[in-house]
Amino acid sequence: MPAHPLRLYVDAQFTSPYAMSVFVTLREKGLAFDTLTLDLDAAHNQATDYAQLSLTQRVPTLVEGDFALAESSAICEYLDEVYPQTAVYPKDPKQRARARQVQAWLRSDLLPIRQERSTLVVFYGQKMPPLSSAAEAAAGKLIAAAQALLAGEPDYLFGEWSIADVDLAVMLNRLILNGDSVPAELVAYARRQWQRPSVQAWVNLQRPAL
Repeated sequence: MPAHPLRLYVDAQFTSPYAMSVFVTLREKGLAFDTLTLDLDAAHNQATDYAQLSLTQRVPTLVEGDFALAESSAICEYLDEVYPQTAVYPKDPKQRARARQVQAWLRSDLLPIRQERSTLVVFYGQKMPPLSSAAEAAAGKLIAAAQALLAGEPDYLFGEWSIADVDLAVMLNRLILNGDSVPAELVAYARRQWQRPSVQAWVNLQRPAL
């Protein structure tokens, strides 16, 4: 167990897919932690005390004693190294590298999907207008990559569940939960990840009205 209490800073609406990724990691590892919320619309993440804590002034930020770490992938990797009893990344180095590749790609690419299918679709049930041609192209790229990764329709990307499965499911659900066209096997995959107790714990958090 942690030598110091763990604190996780997340957005007040619980819609950040990156905060969700760390929250799920902590739950999967059975680590006790306090969840603290920041109103990003009110720029609470830019307040002096938080800016001194979080180098990037973003959520999530994990605090453990006098150690603070921002950026979700960095946090998940840190937690997997320091609390290895329950792994959230594949044990095989090549598979682990591929999981990190998937995470890095989902965070840095597919911007039109993230712009036109915000996670308000996923966590608040909002419906958005049809995709632009740029977002249609990004959706095609996402679907093609997901189908290649999940050829043969395995339950998980890399044999056993990893945190990359959650990140991919969130991106797919931006489309699925808006009613956009997604192949049935990818819908089934995303639904399977969504049923995981650690994921449901995030999905079922009490969110403020918009």
